[in-house]
Amino acid sequence: MWQTIAKTVFGSSNDRYVKSLDKLVARINSLEDQLVDFSDDELKAQTAKFRIKLSEGATLDDIMPEAFATVREASKRVLGMRHFDVQMVGGIVLHRGEIAEMKTGEGKTLVATLATYLNAIEGKGVHVVTVNDYLASRDAGWMGQLYNFLDLTTGVIVPNLPEAQRRQAYAADITYGTNNEFGFDYLRDNMKQERRQMVQRPFNYAIVDEVDSILIDEARTPLIISGPTEDKSDMYVALDAIIKQLVIDHEALEKENGGPLGEEEGFYTKDEKSRNVSLTEIGAEELEQRLIASGLLESDNLYDIENTQVVHHMDQALKAVVMFKKDTDYIVKDDKVVIIDEFTGRMMDGRRWSNGLHQATEAKEGVEILPENQTMASITFQNYFRMYPKLSGMTGTAATEASEFWDIYKLNVVEIPTNVPIQRVDEEDEFYKNTLDKFAAIATAIREKSELGQPVLVGTVSIEKSELLSQFLDKEGVKHAVLNARMHEQEAHIVAQAGRTGAVTIATNMAGRGTDIQLGGNVEFRTNDELADMEDGPEKDAAIAKIKAEVAEEKQRVLDAGGLFVLGTERHESRRIDNQLRGRSGRQGDPGLSRFYLCLEDDLLRIFGPDTLFSKMMNANLEDGEAIGSKWLSKAIETAQKKVEARNYEMRKQVVQYDDVMNDQRKVVYEQRSEIMDSERVDDVVEDMRRDAINAIVTKACPPGSYPEQWDVAGLSEKIDEVLGLTVPLDEWLQEDQVEPDMIEERLQKLSEESLASRTADIPEDSWRRVEKSILLERLDYHWKEHLATLDALRQVVFLRAYAQKQPINEYKQEAFGLFETMLDTLREDVTKVLLTAEFRPAAPPPPRTLPDLPEFLTGHIDPFTGEDNSNDGDGSAARAPLFGTLAGSPVASTGSGGAQSADPYAGQNVSRNSPCPCGSGSKYKHCHGAQA
Repeated sequence: MWQTIAKTVFGSSNDRYVKSLDKLVARINSLEDQLVDFSDDELKAQTAKFRIKLSEGATLDDIMPEAFATVREASKRVLGMRHFDVQMVGGIVLHRGEIAEMKTGEGKTLVATLATYLNAIEGKGVHVVTVNDYLASRDAGWMGQLYNFLDLTTGVIVPNLPEAQRRQAYAADITYGTNNEFGFDYLRDNMKQERRQMVQRPFNYAIVDEVDSILIDEARTPLIISGPTEDKSDMYVALDAIIKQLVIDHEALEKENGGPLGEEEGFYTKDEKSRNVSLTEIGAEELEQRLIASGLLESDNLYDIENTQVVHHMDQALKAVVMFKKDTDYIVKDDKVVIIDEFTGRMMDGRRWSNGLHQATEAKEGVEILPENQTMASITFQNYFRMYPKLSGMTGTAATEASEFWDIYKLNVVEIPTNVPIQRVDEEDEFYKNTLDKFAAIATAIREKSELGQPVLVGTVSIEKSELLSQFLDKEGVKHAVLNARMHEQEAHIVAQAGRTGAVTIATNMAGRGTDIQLGGNVEFRTNDELADMEDGPEKDAAIAKIKAEVAEEKQRVLDAGGLFVLGTERHESRRIDNQLRGRSGRQGDPGLSRFYLCLEDDLLRIFGPDTLFSKMMNANLEDGEAIGSKWLSKAIETAQKKVEARNYEMRKQVVQYDDVMNDQRKVVYEQRSEIMDSERVDDVVEDMRRDAINAIVTKACPPGSYPEQWDVAGLSEKIDEVLGLTVPLDEWLQEDQVEPDMIEERLQKLSEESLASRTADIPEDSWRRVEKSILLERLDYHWKEHLATLDALRQVVFLRAYAQKQPINEYKQEAFGLFETMLDTLREDVTKVLLTAEFRPAAPPPPRTLPDLPEFLTGHIDPFTGEDNSNDGDGSAARAPLFGTLAGSPVASTGSGGAQSADPYAGQNVSRNSPCPCGSGSKYKHCHGAQA
């Protein structure tokens, strides 16, 4: 009660914070009259003036008022738009590294220019992150006019951009692009062999548009770059045979029992609802014995760390045999396993289950087993964006996720007041018994509003629901447009005109983001669409004036009809999405109306379950076609949404927790790679590795505190020959008095140095330095890739530790640390072995060369727990191959060329565009031989 009274009297903490910025806004406004008298050249010279001030010790905060005033004046001249005071507040919030929540239509794109310009003056680079490629290109071209006027450079990152242009775009003062492009470029940069190949500069400052979508919604799935892995067909086939026999024996026990077996009787239990199958204790013991007999286990304990990958593939084989049914979950077509979409029943050509499940299913059906795509690099959006020293964002809906923004990113959310008070009326939700009743009522409401001349924007949660509503509207004879978030640019044009008289537009959640719905229509879009072919001149000017008059007249008719009517066909699981839809109406003080229609068959309402008081009341009190609405029901819906949001947060938090473990290791590896690339010589690193490797070899064979007769002399001799390529008189050394491991280690160090010196005597020093550097990077990349594969497998099975009353995340941290230490030990030994045993021959200096374009690795946005791929089609450009060829005996395989081909030998073979190219390049077909299709 007292909190409510205090808030009424003194305002909320957000209100007080926004009010505290009024003094800064007043300072900015006081400079406006002075800057109005500046010529264009004088205004442009402000940038150089600011840079001089910064070089003399001023801070960005010191020059902020004058810089913001400069942007405002430049925007008036270049764009014809003057920043409102509330937009100045938004710019200050962005500059301070916070999230500005501004309602739809408040001009967030223009707000970003303030903080972008101020932070770009330093020349360290500012990244403006958008949700799709269309908005990145549009905003870069639109706002780029302003930045160019103020003597700043602008770049834009889009898919399939050549490396040289990509590097140039990152070198600009301001770079626009999508979160996927920025993230994949970071990963690809850390797979390259020379610093000059890298495209990104050190991180400085990023502004994230639609920050809730990028940092919350899309943060559920990490970015992954993958490539083909080694062939494990034999293991899949062997595991399939073992699992099938186990299932046969289990079903025989069930038959004897006359029904399902309990956990203490059968080999496994299955949960049809979650589509999960788990081994029982008896089953694990039985399977362990069968795997030992088959020779697939490296130790006699199923759950030893050495057997992590076997256990992972065993689980996938069990799931494939028990839970996945032929002709229901998949079909076999042309000797290939093709997934069936569980919602539409359609074949999903080119899509494959991840984490070995598809390979397990192929083994089950006896068809050709295609190799897995092994993870070569990955990162979550959370850990990517936390690398920026300063990060900010803007959106229309962030307050509901304020706690998550702070917990994960340490970002504070500030609600910016609207420039003009909101006039939109938000009506109570209407509830119906079933979908058909609901959609019939929706179609009727749309027809009535459209006949009145009121434009209607309909928000749906899926393409299927859009198509269903379209059928109802066709029956009502209502002309309408259906958008499905596939063609962003086309959608932007349609959404821009969705405010015209009687217009009816059906859009999925993502449709039209970044484009305001202006009542009466959008003059700019109409001009571009209708007058594109007309040459500049008096005739075109007259046509533009006519369009402006028509838009003004039509806007008044729409205002008289009540403004834009936003209709939601059901509630989304996130309140933010509902608020985004509602926010389309009531722009800049315009009148508007919003209403949501719900029924018991909606996904969200099914959370309550069929036996709850809520659904019983609905069924008992509603007749067919009847609707009810009440604040109590709306409150119940909001409570359900909060539960779902909390669950989704926990899922995202789990992704972060697991990636945080890998992130610490990723930083170590990537920093080491950078140091190696920047060093002219790495002989000191190689020497330290050799000393550590020899120490490890001797320590393992001659444990501290043991007697010489207890030492593994045969194993030591074999290891010295294998790793160091040396044959030493070990027996003679052991006959000496007071022989110690330190003495053996010291002699091995000396002999290995002499051996290396003699082997490289004929090789020029600069050539040898390049060889050392190449081998070090190549071995580091190989072992890091193998380490990622092991961690992927560990994450899939570590949850089993919960049965032993252990926390899976703690077990994962402990195991991952041990695996990382093992990886480093193996790396030291491997580098030493290659340098001391491989054959090197002097060669003529290579001719000057340009950096080659290399095959494109597969990029994905894949859920680590379900394997669902959320990638879009335009998801990346080519990565580069090592500069040095693979050494003899090296397990690193080179990949084939993935460039576009002049002819397509696979035309007519029905190859899916998203499937790997049949030529074996490792690229998607659409980017390889299918590029010309």
